[in-house]
Amino acid sequence: MENQYDVIIIGSGPGGEGAALALAKAKKTVAVVDEFYSVGGSCTHKGTIPSKALRQNIQNLIDRGDTWGVDYQELLKSTEAIIETQVQMRMNFYKKNSINIINGRAEFVNSNSISVTMPDNSKSIYNAKNFVIATGSSPYHSPDIDFSHPRIMDSDKILRTKLKFKTMIIYGAGIIGCEYASIFRGLGIDIDLINTRHRLLSFLDGEISDALSYHLRESGIVIRNNEECEKIEAGKDKVVLSLKSSKVISADVILVAQGRTGNSANIGLEKLSIGTDSRGSIKVSEYYQTEKSNIYAVGDVIGFPSLASAAYDQGRLAALHILDKSKVNKINCTIPTGIYTIPEISCIGYTEKELTDLKMPYEVGHSFFKNLTRAQIMRKTTGVLKILFHKQTLEILGIHCFGPQATEIIHIGQAIMMQKNKGNTIEYFIDNTFNYPTMAEAYRVAALNGMDKLN
Repeated sequence: MENQYDVIIIGSGPGGEGAALALAKAKKTVAVVDEFYSVGGSCTHKGTIPSKALRQNIQNLIDRGDTWGVDYQELLKSTEAIIETQVQMRMNFYKKNSINIINGRAEFVNSNSISVTMPDNSKSIYNAKNFVIATGSSPYHSPDIDFSHPRIMDSDKILRTKLKFKTMIIYGAGIIGCEYASIFRGLGIDIDLINTRHRLLSFLDGEISDALSYHLRESGIVIRNNEECEKIEAGKDKVVLSLKSSKVISADVILVAQGRTGNSANIGLEKLSIGTDSRGSIKVSEYYQTEKSNIYAVGDVIGFPSLASAAYDQGRLAALHILDKSKVNKINCTIPTGIYTIPEISCIGYTEKELTDLKMPYEVGHSFFKNLTRAQIMRKTTGVLKILFHKQTLEILGIHCFGPQATEIIHIGQAIMMQKNKGNTIEYFIDNTFNYPTMAEAYRVAALNGMDKLN
């Protein structure tokens, strides 16, 4: 029957792509519906790809000492080629696997049908045995803040603005707030970073959080902890933030980074009694099924961990469950966190606080980048690799890295940590030879440092 598929996926970001490719390779008929004219979702067009490309461009300028007089809009234009390359690559994936792309906005009619509103406002009905919702998320908008004002930004708008600015307030010091604080400070913009909590990124290991705070402050960023917004007033030339502590701060623009909300509204979930929480996140089972067992949801629209890497795996695992419900496929519970501040942060496993709360005997090994030959050669000596390991069994319990290439370096430790009962001990890094000079050598240095503490 025309417009009939085995599976229809709503959204073409990492979660939708992961599901679509896995199903197509299993010879299922698959369609992907996306209201945006190009595939890739928010990850490609509004979030991960443009922001990380922008960050790398600024990092390159910093490394060359060439940030004076840089035009922010020109830097934004330089990300467009990368986005286009990503779009073409993903379109080729879909074409190669005979996946139909439908450009339009989907809304459920019932648990086996959706209505798609096309760009010309015409509508078509599509039917499927199963659906995967992978609609992603958007910046959260507090109802008392006027985001229509050109000087009040969210993390999407900041990548489209035509305004020129020399001062910025960032309200919200989560991952997005900290990343943009370091990015814009790299361009010489004066930053006030307003944190509603007592410390930056409190989910991180305390030593890494402290290192981030120190480095941001040293770069000239003003960090204000334990502060809350009273009101934001924007005029023609500036924006004024009034805090509940009676502080009043003004700047050219404000970036409000209060987290994200799942894109679950206006897609007909209420007709199916599929529930969401206060931030629009869809409730799912361990197999990513919603309250309608033939309808799955993956990626940012289901909330934590809200990582592109996790979304892709969630989509793939949802597809595997659709294909064979007798098999239990679960994402590896140990997912690395990557934070693209300047410099980067990445971590996996337990923090010191968590191990202390668990009363688990552990020791710490450090490797400071200033002592690594490769870091000295690259002139990037700010950073540390920290390994937490069990005092008796020597099992690696956590790895935390702050510094250049942290998001790459972490995967060496991750690979060893995942070798459960097959040699996951800190001795691996002592017993094996590393290329010299490399940043990877930090593992050997940290392991030796930690083992010395046991003697």
